[in-house]
Amino acid sequence: MAGGVLVGWSRCTWLSLLCGVMLGLAVSFLPHTVLAQGAGLGAAGELVDPDVLRVCADPSNMPFSDQSGDGFEDKLANMVAEGTGRKSVAYTWFPSITGFVRNTLGANRCDIIMGYAQGDELVQNTNAYYRSAYVLIYAKASDLAGVETLADPKLAGKRIGVVEGTPPTANMAAAKLMGKAKVYPLMVDTRVMPSMAELAMKDLTTGTIDAAVLWGPMAGYYAARAGKDMVLVPLIHEQRGQRMVYRITMGVRPADQSFKRVLNAFIKDKQPEIDRLLMEYNVPLLDERDRRITQ
Repeated sequence: MAGGVLVGWSRCTWLSLLCGVMLGLAVSFLPHTVLAQGAGLGAAGELVDPDVLRVCADPSNMPFSDQSGDGFEDKLANMVAEGTGRKSVAYTWFPSITGFVRNTLGANRCDIIMGYAQGDELVQNTNAYYRSAYVLIYAKASDLAGVETLADPKLAGKRIGVVEGTPPTANMAAAKLMGKAKVYPLMVDTRVMPSMAELAMKDLTTGTIDAAVLWGPMAGYYAARAGKDMVLVPLIHEQRGQRMVYRITMGVRPADQSFKRVLNAFIKDKQPEIDRLLMEYNVPLLDERDRRITQ
């Protein structure tokens, strides 16, 4: 979902888009008295600290966010803080499980989710700062060269790894690929167990599965660390089933209109730097015509 949490969705990026709706819970906005110490009311009553960028994030959801600061959303948060005149970044950590938005942004404990699928109703989306897709991953040495869709006959009889409840499962079911699929659980607390994308990549490396279908940012990150050459095919040619391409935004509260405008200005001004950061993490970026962005 985040991111993704896909989402971080972390900030539930990838869970929000994997599930179609972000964890299926309504945001519960608490009274202003629950504001963290030091938070201030901005323009039009916005709950945004003028000096500190207060980020809602998963403490263990690479490549998106991590308490070590190694995630690309952590690096992006530092860029946003500097670009919007904040003196520091502070985190509210919560795992990418049911209740993420309700217990972070919705509880006014933080002001921004760094990665969130466009269109989800639990947050107000900024303009998108990247666009990516679910990808098919297979070892370069396999016999799957040239496959571009899940309906390709070359995939018949193959064992494909996929995360339960994610958009690709519908397409795989239509192509009759679920019978032999290895299905990984959707919601896991990555503080106590590995990411399902990481496990799928390990299974692919060892030959336990023949291919995997994962959210692009996770696939690119773990494929680069797989120890063997992998091919990533963005699923942009699917003819039926769920959509595979998503725009990713930053998520703020519906009331934070001024803050959203500030973030939109930052994204517009810093898009080239944002793209470079994402490519450092091997995120497969797509433009609006589904062409790969490579530089």
